Amino acid sequence: MIRGSFLPTLAACAALLTGLGVAGTASAQGRGGAELCDVDPVEWAAPSIANALSFQRMEWTPFGPTEFGWETYLPLVQKELGTDCAPNSPRFARALAEFQYSHGLPPTGWFDAATFQVFRGVWQERRPFIMARVNQQPCPDPPPLYQLGYLVESEEHADRLTRLLRRDVLDAYRAMVAAARAEVPEVAADPELLQIFSGFRDPEADAARCAQQGNCDGLRRAACSPHRTGTAVDLYVGQIEGLGVDNTSPASRLHMSRSATYRWLVRNAGRFGFVPYLYEPWHWEWVSPTGGYMGPPPPT
Repeated sequence: MIRGSFLPTLAACAALLTGLGVAGTASAQGRGGAELCDVDPVEWAAPSIANALSFQRMEWTPFGPTEFGWETYLPLVQKELGTDCAPNSPRFARALAEFQYSHGLPPTGWFDAATFQVFRGVWQERRPFIMARVNQQPCPDPPPLYQLGYLVESEEHADRLTRLLRRDVLDAYRAMVAAARAEVPEVAADPELLQIFSGFRDPEADAARCAQQGNCDGLRRAACSPHRTGTAVDLYVGQIEGLGVDNTSPASRLHMSRSATYRWLVRNAGRFGFVPYLYEPWHWEWVSPTGGYMGPPPPT
């Protein structure tokens, strides 16, 4: 939490904000279509200040261990809000308040744990495999062999666990990587970026690994993993020296979320059918155009 004598003052200022239902609408676009991040600076001053402080100081436990700040999740939040404005800007606060209002929350424009839980639910609902588990559907069988294809050497990371992926997902992955290499200088300069270190994983081998390492807690690894479908990929998006490519410490995940590679994925992976898992910057799941994860029918 943020502590300080100025918080009551911020709360009083926030109470003066005009309700979204009756507030006048100010343009968030400047000349040439550029986004104006300082729109309504007086009206949104209090939440702008609060967000600027909580961005790196808020003490909270979104996934169990204590974290400080919410910078790790900023790319996903900005994408959801449809703004590139910084969290200390009036435009960000207004966009956040609009999101809160649309989801039945008090439209304060302040980022808090309750708002994050709504974001989390929205993002999880876009993962068909996870929603099937929520709806208590049985864990699916792995895809038949005819649906699986091999990665080529340039697509395999040195720390890879598997070298298989469903063929339709592999096609989407290759199209996405080609676009990233054309659009992101960081990715074009480093062939290691976006290599796959985990794709399809055999359920029996995965279960044995879970038992051996004792980390199938549903957060770091699930007993019924989406990797068994051949539609989930773990992509290399950078790492802190000395830590693993899938290290889940707050510092590791923050480092990854700051990379140009990850930020491009957040903005563009959906063009190719991939959706994120907010806790793991490296983990992405492909969703078919029909909205599910099942594979194509057998060849005739």
